[in-house]
Amino acid sequence: MNSILIKNARIIDPSGEFDRIGDIYVGGNSIISIGENLKMDADKVIDATGLVAAPGLVDMHVHLRDPGFTDKEDIFSASEAAAAGGVTTILAMPNTDPVCDNENTIKYVSAKGNEAKINILPVAAITKGLDGQELTDFASLKAAGAVAFSDDGKPVSTAAMMREAMTMACWIDSPILAHCEDSSLAQDGLINEGVISEALGIKGIPAAAEDVGVAREIALAASTDSRVHICHVSSEKAINLIRFAKKNGIKVTSETCPHYFALNEELMFHQDADYRMNPPLRTEMDRRAVIRAIIDGTIDAIATDHAPHTPKEKSDFFAAPNGVIGLETSLAAGIKYLVNTGYISLFKLLYMMSTVPAEIIGINAGGLRVNSPADIMIFDPNEKWIVKPENFHGKSVNSAFKGLELTGKVKFTICSGKLIYNDNE
Repeated sequence: MNSILIKNARIIDPSGEFDRIGDIYVGGNSIISIGENLKMDADKVIDATGLVAAPGLVDMHVHLRDPGFTDKEDIFSASEAAAAGGVTTILAMPNTDPVCDNENTIKYVSAKGNEAKINILPVAAITKGLDGQELTDFASLKAAGAVAFSDDGKPVSTAAMMREAMTMACWIDSPILAHCEDSSLAQDGLINEGVISEALGIKGIPAAAEDVGVAREIALAASTDSRVHICHVSSEKAINLIRFAKKNGIKVTSETCPHYFALNEELMFHQDADYRMNPPLRTEMDRRAVIRAIIDGTIDAIATDHAPHTPKEKSDFFAAPNGVIGLETSLAAGIKYLVNTGYISLFKLLYMMSTVPAEIIGINAGGLRVNSPADIMIFDPNEKWIVKPENFHGKSVNSAFKGLELTGKVKFTICSGKLIYNDNE
């Protein structure tokens, strides 16, 4: 049995309100012991003095591009990037080719994921081909390995179809991950609609496109008494809708992404497609609203919406597809823009990036407890580093944080008891 002994770490378990200096002993794929001055023989001893040991991050919103678009990313390359970012569990979105709307594709992702360094969990499409016309077979897809359902990348086209999907998901006790957007409002916009889009003469996407989508899903969740998870929240009014829904007992959870609490639409003046994603970067007021929603709990989780594209695709600002990568920068962005600014504690950041996503999906992850899976990241919360995309471990380099100095560096990542990343090697 392979074994690892982590010594003298600041151990933070956000699932159990545990934060103190100590040791962790890992045997096989589980945590065997947590305590002080553990004296056990181990194949590998990690001196974590001055470092934090925490649950591996659970990123519930990742586009792996596998199958079908493996020039951008694949399951193995994404696993390398995730390991470098302290991410040990990924939810793989279904907008692949073929779409994850059938048992064979779900099983392909699961089987290939079983050979990867981290935990890969497939998300199945809500509608066949992501075209919004016919529901997939939720029961059979869950039986094949799907942990959630989403048409992310596209909104479910009609309220009637989404209502039926929520009802079906409720029956089989699986979460719906909703891409909230009114396509008739978004149309072919490229950036946030407002002063900057007008100044640049570029067609914008109004925040109302997101707001209307969020309002619809909340109303449907209320009418069906089912739960819905709102993806990539970026708009102040959408946040207000979610806040109202929670106060009124509607079963809604939500996530945002680091770029929405760290950056704003002013970057569009660069006309660089690496700053384009959907929803787009919005106003400074929206950014501040996202931070307030993180502070007060309206936003439950932080995910990346990791969406790799090739440099060639991203070379043309106007023709480029939407999307940015984030697996290797999410923790450090959270530390710099949320923790070091005093908005939230490191404990809460880790809670939002590990424990809560695991709870929403209903998986055994996001904690450091005896007999729990040994999915652990060890990081230096004070180390500053410059984001250099050429040093990333995945295939794509389209990072909105390129060139910025972030704080917090992952030094070791352990998944299922195996050391899968060592920053010193």
